[in-house]
Amino acid sequence: MLDYAALRAVSAVAETGSFEKAAEFLGVTPSAVSQRVRRLEERLGAVLIVRGTPCLATETGSWLCRHVEHVGLLEAELLQRLPAPPTWSSGQQPRTVLHIGINADSLATWFLAPAAAFAVRTGHLIKFAVDDQDHTAEWLEQGRVVAAVTASVSPVQGCRVVPLGALRYLATASPDFVARHLPRGLDAQALADTPSLTFNEKDRLQERWARQVFGRPVIGPTHWLPSSRGFVDACLAGMGWGMNPEPLVRAHLDAGRLVELQADTPLDVPLHWQINRLAGAALEGLTQDILAAAHGSLVPMSPAA
Repeated sequence: MLDYAALRAVSAVAETGSFEKAAEFLGVTPSAVSQRVRRLEERLGAVLIVRGTPCLATETGSWLCRHVEHVGLLEAELLQRLPAPPTWSSGQQPRTVLHIGINADSLATWFLAPAAAFAVRTGHLIKFAVDDQDHTAEWLEQGRVVAAVTASVSPVQGCRVVPLGALRYLATASPDFVARHLPRGLDAQALADTPSLTFNEKDRLQERWARQVFGRPVIGPTHWLPSSRGFVDACLAGMGWGMNPEPLVRAHLDAGRLVELQADTPLDVPLHWQINRLAGAALEGLTQDILAAAHGSLVPMSPAA
C-alpha cells in the first residue's frame, strides 16, 4: 500500500519547486516533507526528486505525481456523488492540479476557452506544459502530463486518441515587407534570401510550407521569436515572414495589413487529443468541451492525416 501522505509530499515538491513551499502548501514543516519524500524513496528504491533550484521530479517521480492526479480526480468525482458532501473551511478545499501538454498556437487560438470552462465548472487547476505539437506526445510517454494536444495519431501506451481537426497556417507578411524583399515575386531563391520568423529549434513549419510549395525545404535567415502573438506583431511590423495560425491573422488579412506570400497555399497541421485512459472518464467533460471548440476553430483533416 502506498503512503499517500508521502505521495502528496512528492507531488507538492514537484509542483512548487521547493521543500519549503511544499511545506507551506501542505501545512506541515519542511522537515516533515523531507522525511516523507526520503522515506518513500527508500521504500521504492528510487530517487523521486532531484534536489536543486528548482527541485524537479525524476521520471519515476513524475509517474507518481500523475498517480496522485488520478486519485484526486477520482476523489473529486466521488465527493460529488455523496449524499452529504463535506464542507470545507476557507483555504482547505483540496485542489487537483491537471498537467496538460499543449502547443503554443493552440493555446493562443482555440484551446484556452474549453480549458477555462472546465476549470470553472470543476474547480480543478491546470498546469499547461507548452511544447511543439510534434513533441507533446513525449510528455505523455514520460508521465509528465495526463493529456495532451499532439500531432501524433499513434496512441501513447495507456492513452486514448481523439482526432480534433487541423490547425491551418498561412505564410504571411506585411505588404511593405513583401515589396522590399520580394519585388520580383516569390521563388525558392528569393525565399532563401528573405528573413523569416522561427518559434524555436523544434519549429519546422516554414520548412514544411516551402517543401509543399517548391518541392524542397528552403533554409534562409531567421529571427527567433518564441511567442504566437509575437509572430503576428513581428509580421505586422515588417520584421519577417512567418507561418501564422489563420485565426490569429484572418482579420489582418481581410484588412490588408498582412498578405499571403503565395495565395491559396495553406499548411494544415493535424491535431489529436491524447488522454490517459485512467483519467478518461473523469475528464470526459473536458474532452467534450475540447471537441466542441475544435469543431468551431479547426478545419477538417485530410483522409491521409
